[in-house]
Amino acid sequence: MSLRFGFDADKSLPLEENIQWAAENGFEYIDFQADLEPNSIASFDDARVDRIRSLCETTGVRLGIHPSSAINHAEIVPIVAEAVEEYMEANVALAERLGCGWFVAHGGYHFGDIEKRRPVVVDRIRRLIERTARAGMEVYFENHNREPELSEMHYLPHNVAETRWFLDEIEAPNFKWAFNVAHGNLVPEGWAGFLEAFGAGNIGQVRVNDNNGDYEIHLVPGEGNIDFEALFTDLRNRGYQGWFNLGFGTFDDKARIRDRFEHLL
Repeated sequence: MSLRFGFDADKSLPLEENIQWAAENGFEYIDFQADLEPNSIASFDDARVDRIRSLCETTGVRLGIHPSSAINHAEIVPIVAEAVEEYMEANVALAERLGCGWFVAHGGYHFGDIEKRRPVVVDRIRRLIERTARAGMEVYFENHNREPELSEMHYLPHNVAETRWFLDEIEAPNFKWAFNVAHGNLVPEGWAGFLEAFGAGNIGQVRVNDNNGDYEIHLVPGEGNIDFEALFTDLRNRGYQGWFNLGFGTFDDKARIRDRFEHLL
């Protein structure tokens, strides 16, 4: 079992099958989403929760929940904003039942009205941190991808300046950074600019896939232009001892690239 690598669960397969494959192929961590079948929140009755907890105890695989970034955590419209809160609470409650160790959080998106949404989402993330702390979970806050300049909507945060609003303004023992390398590759400062700005001391997980620096696409490392040797060298020099989440390709791709990355470590 590798102590340094995990992956985004295959949404088309039951979580149990993802756990079994992880255990058989030496992965310790899984990020999963509970939006749609076969892993919708409603599908996790008490019997299934017990089976999954038992499977994790037997295999040593650890789980974290990763809600959809399509849900706007920066929502300000009445009724819809309340639904966002309910969605987040439902995910926290499920994660607590399953014994998850972390919750991947997003800043949502805006439509040019960022000054209205910024304080709302900062407060929402603070409440999430308090709720997950009571459940014994960490919050891994992800830097998002850049949308095209003429897009009507833009993710928040997508660059160093916006990410700083959260990482500098919010302090809590269970609040950590989900460093998305590929998203960093889409902005002028690059992934290296994020590490220069924030270091590696508060990274909860490093999220890995490749792209060409133009737009969001989850390529297998080596198919885009990210210099992963430089990335691993930088993280190693900064003393990063945490884990890497692989968010690309097939199971075979994940196992193959994991082996390559282990050599870089």
